[in-house]
Amino acid sequence: MADDSRRSTPAHVEPVPGEPAATATIAGERTLLVADYHAGYEAGLRYERGVDVPSHAPDRRERLLELVERLAPSRLVVLGDLMHSIGDPGGAERGELEVLFERLPDAIDVTVVKGNHDGGIEDWLGDATVVPGEGIALGDVGICHGHTWPAPAVLECGVVCIGHEHPCVRLEDEIGGSRVERAWLRGRLDPPVFNDRSAYDGLSWLAENGPEPPRLVVVPAFNDLVGGTWINVSGQSFLAPFLPDGLADGEAYLLDGTRLGPYRSV
Repeated sequence: MADDSRRSTPAHVEPVPGEPAATATIAGERTLLVADYHAGYEAGLRYERGVDVPSHAPDRRERLLELVERLAPSRLVVLGDLMHSIGDPGGAERGELEVLFERLPDAIDVTVVKGNHDGGIEDWLGDATVVPGEGIALGDVGICHGHTWPAPAVLECGVVCIGHEHPCVRLEDEIGGSRVERAWLRGRLDPPVFNDRSAYDGLSWLAENGPEPPRLVVVPAFNDLVGGTWINVSGQSFLAPFLPDGLADGEAYLLDGTRLGPYRSV
């Protein structure tokens, strides 16, 4: 059942303008949320597809460190896929993360939600708290990766934040040109898709006259090379098992805050 002490202080998750990151105030402290860092992605491309791409590891690291320095959070939350290898990480990937963690301030707490690409990360990443992919509740903010159904405790929060989807929009101009940009998805969860799952028996917002469902925030990928789900292109399959049906009336926003409106009609 819902924790009334959490719901009495509504969660507020705010995207950082121009960045694939958000902040939230949890237990009076600022938390920085990012998703899908995919350390070692370029090495993965060489191994998996034979594509040689110069490493962007220093750029990824400096962008994240700059956010940490500018926003001064007490906690950093990675919503899954901190690394790219599904199994044990290779040398380049592990080295990228070791350098990143060496550069993070000693005072910051790091929580990593285990994504489908994070393999045995809990066995060797000793400088972070690793939680299961189904997620946990941090105050009134539920965090999970998105590749599995969320834990019931996550869905009793006021806001649920996920990664995994890498949402993008394809924008076309009047002369037929197009570009793809990363995007946010935001909206209320839609109860019907959750009703038939016994694990969610007793969820407060599935009951008649219950509270409003949580707001869902789908966080864009921090790694700008990984591509993703084109949310406004017909025939695209979503990755999360509860999307798109679980977010029937969601809206899309660009990283700069531009509101695109209902994502199905962008």
